[in-house]
Amino acid sequence: QVQLVESGGGSVQAGGSLRLSCAASGYIYSRYCMGWFRQAPGKEREGVVIINSDGITSWADSVKGRFTASQDNAKNTLYLQMNSLKREDTAMYYCAALSRRCVGFAVHSPPDFNYWGQGTQVTVSS
Repeated sequence: QVQLVESGGGSVQAGGSLRLSCAASGYIYSRYCMGWFRQAPGKEREGVVIINSDGITSWADSVKGRFTASQDNAKNTLYLQMNSLKREDTAMYYCAALSRRCVGFAVHSPPDFNYWGQGTQVTVSS
């Protein structure tokens, strides 16, 4: 059984930065497909980034150039570095994992992730 636990959310002023972490327990193959998603109040969940098993990433246009993702396989941890935050980045952020390899997926057509974290809240104020 895989568990994902996000942390690092909080309140920040516009223009600030946060780094989210997603710690995975249980068996995580380093080439699993991973992703970050977010959901703002009253809105549909949207993909932020998909990290395919071959390392190819697909980013939402709204965060390109401001957010980066990285993985520490030794720690089974996925990170989301968020810079130049805007009010519209306010949302609950979730990480997700798919327990198999995936290639060719894009943020607007993600795979069916079978593991999800509980989320961490990010609030950006002006």
